[in-house]
Amino acid sequence: MSEKILSSQQIFKGKILTVKLDHVLLENGHRSTREVVFHPGAVAVLPVLDDGSLILVKQFRYPIGMELLEVPAGKLDEGESPEQCAKRELEEETGYKAEKIEFLGCIFTTPGFSNERIYLYTAENLIKTQQKLDHDEILKVEILKASEVVAMALKGEIIDAKTLALIFLAKEKGVI
Repeated sequence: MSEKILSSQQIFKGKILTVKLDHVLLENGHRSTREVVFHPGAVAVLPVLDDGSLILVKQFRYPIGMELLEVPAGKLDEGESPEQCAKRELEEETGYKAEKIEFLGCIFTTPGFSNERIYLYTAENLIKTQQKLDHDEILKVEILKASEVVAMALKGEIIDAKTLALIFLAKEKGVI
């Protein structure tokens, strides 16, 4: 299946996102419109301490007006590989460096209207350093037992999609 772009109009260009309105021709001959949010991509990292505990971060998410408990994550900078970004975000948000970082897969967050892809990693053999938060980041580091995190996810207390995907991928692969 495919759709042919008939016309494309940029509606918004910000520091992170670009929004376009595309008119498309469908395979069945009908025409439609697509509102698309373009994103440079991101990473999410599940830090695992030597005792098996997990490091998560709690932060206020403006678009939904509430705090979420999440894995450390962040946007890819131009020219940065996902692995480099994972290492950078891990230290910036948690104050830990990883001697071992492993790629588990990737997800598209909302493919119905966005091309955002998040690369998923686990981080192990952690070394304590210091948080390096951006000036507009306010977050709290939380260290929890893996079983507690899985239970919170199953009870609906963790509702962030990248965090859920990473927790259950890591559990299925035997990392946690």
